[in-house]
Amino acid sequence: MEQVIYKDRKNTDCAKWDGLKEKFGQDDLLAMWVADMDFEVPVCVKKALQKYVEEGVYGYYQVPDSYYEAFMNWEKTNHDYEVKKEWIRFSPGVVPAINWLIQILTKKDDSILIMPPVYHPFREGILANERRKIDCPLWIDNGIYKMDVENFEKKIVEEDVKLFILCSPHNPVGRVWTEEELRAVLEICKKYQVYVIADEIHQDIVTGERKKVTAATVGKYDEILVTLTAATKTFNLAGCSNSFVIIPSEKIRTQYDEFLNSMHMLSGNTFGYIAVQAAYEGGREWLDKVRTIIKGNYERMKELFSEKLPEAIVYPMEGTYLAWIDLGAYIKKEDMKEIVQNKAKIAVDFGDWFGGEEYASFIRLNLATRLENVEETVNRLEAALK
Repeated sequence: MEQVIYKDRKNTDCAKWDGLKEKFGQDDLLAMWVADMDFEVPVCVKKALQKYVEEGVYGYYQVPDSYYEAFMNWEKTNHDYEVKKEWIRFSPGVVPAINWLIQILTKKDDSILIMPPVYHPFREGILANERRKIDCPLWIDNGIYKMDVENFEKKIVEEDVKLFILCSPHNPVGRVWTEEELRAVLEICKKYQVYVIADEIHQDIVTGERKKVTAATVGKYDEILVTLTAATKTFNLAGCSNSFVIIPSEKIRTQYDEFLNSMHMLSGNTFGYIAVQAAYEGGREWLDKVRTIIKGNYERMKELFSEKLPEAIVYPMEGTYLAWIDLGAYIKKEDMKEIVQNKAKIAVDFGDWFGGEEYASFIRLNLATRLENVEETVNRLEAALK
């Protein structure tokens, strides 16, 4: 029977734990940042990689049909999305793919829309590629983040938006969008011929009641929509540098192929292909147990905040393993780093990373770790505030 094994990852060249000094200027922090699990991968992945290592030859690799079949079966079984093999393209990660697609689908000074607070590489990619960043902030309705559809269409028209980057499930607020929500914004994009990149990398980490809906399945959007996903968040394989770019549009596929051919980016790392195929073929039991752990960690964290810091706002975590918490009732925005990092000694993703000063009272916590770390986080915050 598959077990989920917690690993102490200090002194293993792990960026999450051993990169604290470089990222935060301190190495004595409790690492609750960056979306990286503290769990061993499924046994099937380890066995597949061990078998390949034992072969002793690591030359050029011919990607087998079974790799594509494993992914297509996973999408159909778990997400009701029937992906055709000819649609699938490679990227070493979702973030590189976003940057490449920005260059492929837009020109310098074109407008690209995002919905803050949102994963900060979206913003960084837009600005680094000399495009105009257009914000359509999410709004809060009875403690639930929602898309501002009216403002979305207004911004599309007024700012002549060429591309929309969708985050689904949404990082960092944890929303799993409904079919109706997705269709509302995609219909607007179709109406105005706005391209859409759907970042669905957290698609398998859903712990709430709502089922995750793949954007590509809610209507006919093949000519404008590219879906990005990976096994990296699902099975903690980020170091394997292997992501999927799903492009139903022949026109966009041709553009993508020409762009990657110009860089001679023809394939990925063999270890990544092998790890991903093994995970999709045999990792479901492991994933189910990990989701149970994450859900338990979230419920316990929420309970502790209710007891110790009851005015902190813990937002519902329908998807991802990243908790979004507003500490504004206790800490001034300008004091967040001093209290959370310097006094409580916790490494977090600070809210202003996801959209600026407006979110500076927020923190994002990684719950894919052992329960003791989650409890210690809340205890340290309470002690620092006292």
